[in-house]
Amino acid sequence: MTDYCFPRQVRLLNAGDYQSVFNDTSAKVFAGEFLLLAYKRDDDHARLGLIVSKKTDKTAVGRNRIKRLVRESFRHHKLPLAGLDIVFLARNGIKEIDNETLRPRLDKAWSQLAKKAKNPSQMKKRSHSKQK
Repeated sequence: MTDYCFPRQVRLLNAGDYQSVFNDTSAKVFAGEFLLLAYKRDDDHARLGLIVSKKTDKTAVGRNRIKRLVRESFRHHKLPLAGLDIVFLARNGIKEIDNETLRPRLDKAWSQLAKKAKNPSQMKKRSHSKQK
């Protein structure tokens, strides 16, 4: 049961975590109303960050529904995504998608991202040393 929890170590917590994903994107999965950005890290935990702005849904209830669905789906797919930092970016039109339609689309997107992560030629590994 603990494999499906969402503790702090599987979340992107600060702006630096998000910025490193944006700067060092290794893989992208575009699914119409949302975008997944990822980069490969050295450890074996998958981490998730969510960006659902007021532009995508003006109500907090709607934004929280989207985030709740994404977190739930991520918890069930985080083992094949080990070693990735992932940012979920909601786009316009996602609020019109109902839960029954969004769940399989998320499942497919996680599978595509896991497939790209297994193919080392498609993923760039992030180096910890900064070159100047």
